[in-house]
Amino acid sequence: MLAGLILGILAGALLHALVPGHVGKIDHYVLSPIGQAFIRVIQFIVVPVVFTSLIIGLTSLQGTGKIGSYTAKLLPLYIITSSIALAIGMLMAAILKPGTGISLSKMAEAPDKTQKSQSLVDWLVGIVPTNPFEALSTANLLQVIISAVLIGAAMNLVKEKAKPFRALVESVYAIVEKILQIILKVAPIGVFALIASVIASQGFGIVKKLLLYVVGLIAAIIVMTVIYYLFLLIVGAKPNHFFKSFFPSFSLAFGTASSNAALPVSMDNAKSHYGMRQEITSFALPFGTAVKRDGAAILQGFNALFIAQFFDVPITASLITSVFISALLVSFSTAGVPGAGIIMMTTVLSAAGLPLEGIAIVAGVDRLTDGFRTALNVIGSTANAAVINRWDKNKKTGG
Repeated sequence: MLAGLILGILAGALLHALVPGHVGKIDHYVLSPIGQAFIRVIQFIVVPVVFTSLIIGLTSLQGTGKIGSYTAKLLPLYIITSSIALAIGMLMAAILKPGTGISLSKMAEAPDKTQKSQSLVDWLVGIVPTNPFEALSTANLLQVIISAVLIGAAMNLVKEKAKPFRALVESVYAIVEKILQIILKVAPIGVFALIASVIASQGFGIVKKLLLYVVGLIAAIIVMTVIYYLFLLIVGAKPNHFFKSFFPSFSLAFGTASSNAALPVSMDNAKSHYGMRQEITSFALPFGTAVKRDGAAILQGFNALFIAQFFDVPITASLITSVFISALLVSFSTAGVPGAGIIMMTTVLSAAGLPLEGIAIVAGVDRLTDGFRTALNVIGSTANAAVINRWDKNKKTGG
């Protein structure tokens, strides 16, 4: 996608400089159709990815022993730390304002006036589904997430009787993952068309904004990493030892941009180097890998405000609330594969009434920050497990 971005910028610049009078026709008949097709194929995959990955993550809670106790401790920690990460991402975008100065409002469809006039209470009631099949068929993604949560929770209660359905969900998820890989392979073409369209129409002003975008996103990730360091220090979980022990898994996460790929190494680091208890390692790390995405939380919050600034959409309390709630939910259902965060952006943008065309602006540089975000995902997952490990030790020793 980075290659698609570079080539798209070059092609757009040449069109803008050499044939400005023909840019409209080329965009209308070539670039825009390809770009819109790419956006549509992204929308095609979002619903099954959200639905299946969230159910699998929730049903992984089944088991014996202290799993219920660990879950009761981990989930509040996940929500709190993910909320902090999301707030940092949104705050960094609000401070740096990387999307201001260039208006691309003409590229997007006019916002839905009815949706904007809807009160916050009505919006919150509206995300509760009345029919899960309707939520799936209409791609109401917040309703899909809530449906998956209810179904996953019920599956944990019925246990053995849910095994056939879980097998079906796992099969669908495997198919969806393969489709996702195919989409990511053709993504450079879509990125090329979308960014070439933007550059041809707007010139190089956007490139300067993307540099600030990348710097701001990485800065937010660094701030959250420091917060985790301080958190581990406060609870007595030896942060220096922690980062040294898990450095191999963080490096692998950065290089592959896949939390799933880093999981086996994380589990080995926890047992061989950090000294984490086996029962915590075997549950907390896989569970965290499935649902804990601080990098995704930062990305969604930062991107939403960036795109709102980019398209001159007023940043209201209702928009901030919509972004925060939807981004927090999405962060727990983002697949642990490269590029998944960009695909999941459609949920947050749709919930906030922001133009989906904004995906084109950030997709090309996504790989520049994907490794940083994935490393933070693994840091978050392992750090929360380390905190639980420390609390358990304190409880046993009476400290």
